[in-house]
Amino acid sequence: MKEIDQQGSRAGDHPLFDGIREFVANEFVPRQQFFEELGQEQHPHTLFIGCSDSRVVPNLVTRTFPGELFVVRNIANLVPYYKKDSDTFLATSAVIEYAVKQMNVSNIVVCGHSNCGGCAALYQERSELKDLPHTRKWLELALPVKEAVEEMMAKQRITLEERSEYTEKMNVVEQVNHLMRYPYVRQRIKEGRLSVMGWYYRIEKGEIHYYDLKQKRFIRIE
Repeated sequence: MKEIDQQGSRAGDHPLFDGIREFVANEFVPRQQFFEELGQEQHPHTLFIGCSDSRVVPNLVTRTFPGELFVVRNIANLVPYYKKDSDTFLATSAVIEYAVKQMNVSNIVVCGHSNCGGCAALYQERSELKDLPHTRKWLELALPVKEAVEEMMAKQRITLEERSEYTEKMNVVEQVNHLMRYPYVRQRIKEGRLSVMGWYYRIEKGEIHYYDLKQKRFIRIE
């Protein structure tokens, strides 16, 4: 990719602009009626809670069209603990609330992935994250995962080589557990109006594994 300076950006010479032009010509124009209808309303069937990682693209891996997924992405695909009050700004919690109560989604997916930088950061020294105070605070939501993994390593049930993937997978389980503390989520599951799934995306193999609650393990979707 060629280097772009500010002058080039103002003149419309930017790789992202090229992508927009291709979208208009190859996607929008051939499906103009679809987008015009989509511009009036949305009816997503699934809330996708994923990592902000640039390699995780929800619509790509699920082969869904615009309007099907209601998406929130953050570092390490974390779900904040449920809070009844609203005295703080909680973007992910607001998305969950809106998707379930307003959009009436039928599914929620919490999707983790391989080579997750957020999960890896759990094992870094605080000094290494001194310039990332907001990131460090955010990752506190995954500290129970780190503690559980370190306990497993102390008991020699997993090796150092297995730590990354085990952490990433257990983080999905932990965040699904957080989600189950939202009373309106639990209520809709009880009523049969909502399903909640934990996924693990192995990027280098193009595999999606789902967490089987009964077997308590991840199983590859085939």
